[in-house]
Amino acid sequence: MTTTSAGNGDASGDGGEWSWFAPAQKTTDQEARPSADESVPPLPQPDAQAARARPAQRGDGPSRPVTPIRPVRSGAARDAARRQTAESAGPYESPGPHQPRGSHQPPGPQGSGESASAETPAADVRTQQAPPPAAGGVSPAASRPRPAGPKLVDDQDTALIRATLDEIEPVADSATAYFYAMLFVEHPHLRDLFPISMDTQRDRIFRALLTSARLIDDPDVLVQYLSGLGRGHRKYGTLPEHYPAVGECLLAALSQYATLTWNDASEAAWVRVYTRISQIMIDSAAEDEKHAPAWWDAEIVGHETRTPGIAVLTVRPDRPYSFRAGQHTSVETPWWPRVWRHYSFASAPRSDGLLTFHVKAIPAGWVSNALVQRARPGDVIRLGPPNGSMTVDHSTDSGLLCLGGGTGIAPIKALVEDVAERGRPRPVEVFYGARSEHDLYDLDTMLGLEAQHRWLSVRPVVSDARPASTGHQGLGVGPAAGRNERLAGQLPDVVMQYGPWSRYDGYLSGPPGMVRVAAEVLRGAGIPTDRIRHDSIEELAAAAR
Repeated sequence: MTTTSAGNGDASGDGGEWSWFAPAQKTTDQEARPSADESVPPLPQPDAQAARARPAQRGDGPSRPVTPIRPVRSGAARDAARRQTAESAGPYESPGPHQPRGSHQPPGPQGSGESASAETPAADVRTQQAPPPAAGGVSPAASRPRPAGPKLVDDQDTALIRATLDEIEPVADSATAYFYAMLFVEHPHLRDLFPISMDTQRDRIFRALLTSARLIDDPDVLVQYLSGLGRGHRKYGTLPEHYPAVGECLLAALSQYATLTWNDASEAAWVRVYTRISQIMIDSAAEDEKHAPAWWDAEIVGHETRTPGIAVLTVRPDRPYSFRAGQHTSVETPWWPRVWRHYSFASAPRSDGLLTFHVKAIPAGWVSNALVQRARPGDVIRLGPPNGSMTVDHSTDSGLLCLGGGTGIAPIKALVEDVAERGRPRPVEVFYGARSEHDLYDLDTMLGLEAQHRWLSVRPVVSDARPASTGHQGLGVGPAAGRNERLAGQLPDVVMQYGPWSRYDGYLSGPPGMVRVAAEVLRGAGIPTDRIRHDSIEELAAAAR
C-alpha cells in the first residue's frame, strides 16, 4: 500500500477518500491491540453494542433515475431557513459568507486526518485526464484537442458553473462548512454515515466539484472520474436517495456564498449538472454490483518492518480480487471505522491471490500509524475496489521511464513485474528517489530485479546528500556515476541528466510536489502529455485552487 499517486511517497496518500460525501460502515467487533507506543495517536476500541450494521454487500437493485433536487428557496423563506440552520448547526456551521468558521475539535488525535498531501488519491486517471493546474501542474487539459464525443454539459451551463466556482474558491472552507451544517440539520440521519472527525472531510466536496468542473470539456475523462467515485461509494453503503439530499444542501451553500453570480440561470445550470453527475455515479455503482462486491475483507498474513516508519504488509482477501499493476485501492482498519486511505499495490497480480502494500506512517496519521505500528498477522482490514490507470500499455513497445519517490516505488515495482511477466522485453529505466540512503528501504529488491532482467536499469537517487566529489563516498553525479552508485540531487533534476526520453512513456509515483515537477520536466524532455501517467488527479485539482 502506498500513498500520493494513490498516496505514495513522503507526503503520501489521499487524506481520505475523494468523494462527494463519504458515508461509511459500522465499527467491527475485532479487538484493537493496545498501544505500546505513546507517540502514536491512541486508537479507539471498537464498541460492539454501538456498532452499526454494515451495508449489504449487494445494492437495492438496478440503477434508477435520480430524484430531481428541489430549487433553493428564495426571499424570506430562504433567509428564515438559513437563520434556523445557523442557530442549530453547532460547531459544523460557518457564521456567514466571508466569515471564518468557528473552531471545532472532534474526538481523535489533534491535527490528524492524514490530509490529502499526507496519505490519500481517490479516483484517478492518466496525466492526459488530469485537470489543468493553476501553476506548475501536470497535465493541462487545454493543451490537447478536445474529444469529438458529445458534451455532458453545454457551453452556457459550463460558463455558469465555473463562474460560481470561481467566486466560491476564496471562501471554500466556509462554504463547505455551511454545506455540511445544512446536510446534518435537515437530514440528521446522514450524520451517522460520516467519520467522527470531519477535519479531512470538509473540503472534499468542493475539491471534487472543482475537479469535475475542470473536466467538463473532456466528457470521456469526466465520466471515468465520476464512475470511479460511484463505484467507490458502494463500500460506504451510499444509496440513490442520498444524492438529492446532498444536492439540495449543496445548492443552498452555493446560493449563500456565491452572492455575485448566483441567479435563476446559474441555479438551473447547477440542478441540471448535479443531476447528470449523480446519474453517472448511480449507474456506475449499479453496473459494478453485477460482478463485484462493495468491499473485501482481507487478513494480514505478513507484516515486515523495513524502517521504524515503513512496513510492508501482505494480505489475503476473502474473495478473488482482480486488479492491474500500477493501480491502488482504499483501505479501512478495524480501529478507525469509516476512515479510508489509498495505497498502491506493490506487486503485479500473484497466482496465490495475495496482495502486498508499502505503508509509511504519517505524523498524526490515523490509518498509516495503525497499519505500521499496531497491525499484526491475523488482523483483518477492509479493501475497496481497485482504481487508477497508471498501467502499462502492452500494445506498444515504448520504453518505460519510471520515477518513484519514497514509498512511491511500490507501484513502480509492480509495473516492472508486469513487464517481466508479459514476456515482451522493453527498456525500463527506474529512478528510485529518497531523502537519504536509509530511506531507500526497497533498493535491494529493485536491484535484484535488475540482476534478473537485462532490459531493466535501476538508479537510486538521494536528495539530502552531496556528491562524491565533495567527500561523500558512494555518491555520484549524472551519467558518469557507476551503474548502481547512489546519485545525488532532486529526482526530476537527476533524470534530466540522462536520456533522451522522447521514445519513452513516463510513470510517476511519489509525493504530489514531486509528481507535478517531474511531469513538467518530462514534458520538457519531449514526452507528450498523453504518455505521462500518474494517479494524482485530486491533488492536482487542489493545487489549482
